[in-house]
Amino acid sequence: MKNFMLTIKDKEQLKDLGIREEDILWQIEMFDRGTPYVELIRPCTLGDGITEFPYEKAKEWVKWYETHSNHIKKIKFVPASGAATRMFKALIRFYNNSDNVSIIENLAKKDDQDAKDFIFFVDNIEKFAFFDDLKIILKKHGYEVRDLIKKKEFKVILKYLLTKDGLNYSNMPKALIKFHRYIDRNRTAFEEHLVEATGYTKYKGLCKLHFTVSSEHKKKFLQFFDQIKENYEKKYNINYQVDFSLQKRCTDTIAVDINNKPFRLSDGSLLFRPGGHGALIYNLNNIEDELIFIKNIDNVVPDRLKEKIYFWTKALAGYLLWLKDKINSFIQSLRYSNINKEIMIEISKFCKKYLYIDIPKDLDLIRKKEYIMTILDRPIRVCGMVPNIREPGGGPFWVKDAQGNISMQIVENAQVDMSSQEQRKIFNSSTHFNPVHIVCWTRDWQGKKFDLIHYVDKNAVFITLKSKDGKDIKALELPGLWNGGMAYWNSIFVEVPAITFNPVKKVTDLLKENHQ
Repeated sequence: MKNFMLTIKDKEQLKDLGIREEDILWQIEMFDRGTPYVELIRPCTLGDGITEFPYEKAKEWVKWYETHSNHIKKIKFVPASGAATRMFKALIRFYNNSDNVSIIENLAKKDDQDAKDFIFFVDNIEKFAFFDDLKIILKKHGYEVRDLIKKKEFKVILKYLLTKDGLNYSNMPKALIKFHRYIDRNRTAFEEHLVEATGYTKYKGLCKLHFTVSSEHKKKFLQFFDQIKENYEKKYNINYQVDFSLQKRCTDTIAVDINNKPFRLSDGSLLFRPGGHGALIYNLNNIEDELIFIKNIDNVVPDRLKEKIYFWTKALAGYLLWLKDKINSFIQSLRYSNINKEIMIEISKFCKKYLYIDIPKDLDLIRKKEYIMTILDRPIRVCGMVPNIREPGGGPFWVKDAQGNISMQIVENAQVDMSSQEQRKIFNSSTHFNPVHIVCWTRDWQGKKFDLIHYVDKNAVFITLKSKDGKDIKALELPGLWNGGMAYWNSIFVEVPAITFNPVKKVTDLLKENHQ
């Protein structure tokens, strides 16, 4: 909104939140401009942006990791602030709106997906890892779960599953929902991450994890970890160091009304909202460990499948460590050796083959050296990409920026102008999907930590419609953590099998074979 002026009270509010005035003015300007869509050139495919590992080659990278990682400090970084509300969307809908099972059954016949999910849920309710807890709490209140199922009194079951009267699952973080059954104890997604981390993040008897959580749930996480820590440390002969962080308030973004005028609360103060997933780049930036593994909270599997996860995670990490060493050796050669044509040819071939970066041929040696130094001396991420299974979310594409530079990026559908037939066609022709299976190296060739904020494309924002006090508002979400948040990293995309991607977006996903 042009000519917007911050009041003295506004400036005091910004100071309390740690938000810079220029950031707010820039955000308001972004609302006026509208969502800045990316320009897709083509999808990344095998051999054109995506590297393929034959199984025998993957085994070599696993061995490389196991041989070269013992001295490296490692950590697993898990975004875990999401609530389970969406996971139970279909159940919440019918708990709030219908007592009549026949109505739901008729809706299912009419291809209502929520109704179909509801029927599938109740038909298989005893297969869920949380069923035992549900049965106990129902009995505590005088109900036998099987009698309720037989009588189709599902409203009672949902009450004690979803609300504060029972397990309160609709208001819990997804991390603390029980996902998998075991003989000794059924495990939450949080516990599965603890166990999985033992497979590839051990360092001198220590296993480190970092979870980003919401402020209202942090206490729950701390209490839960305190209850289970000793059990898992004994079982896996490991010491855990688990940290939790909140999304920083300084990353909150201003909300505006439909006319892009800053939205004010009843007391006259400005309304700010969490800046979205992309704000977590600040949390990631605070991690001091050298090698960082990133996975989503709901992408876990039971123990019977974990060896496959360990294998491909180590393969990605081994490849990253090899690339990192090659890049660092090239940087040192450029800095300390006499620059000659042969060295430049070798480095240019490496960049083309492994980083999919073309080094301009029309530069003289001095300018070529400067260009290559700029290209190589950046954070590195190796991202697993699964063959496309048409899940909602992002994928790897070749993208052109405003300056005409072409690079490989992970792009979400919200970043694409779907009203353009050409752009929609390119997006829909993608061959691979981003499962958020990422290994990162955030140190430069001298071992100094990069400031990751310098490698963010701040223009890669989303504008979304929300509501506040019954009024429509617009919200601004910062560049996604692995989209614009890592836009200027050296990105390597590697095909991994579908077994590495097992998300739980709705409760019935837990009935899939890989979660049973």
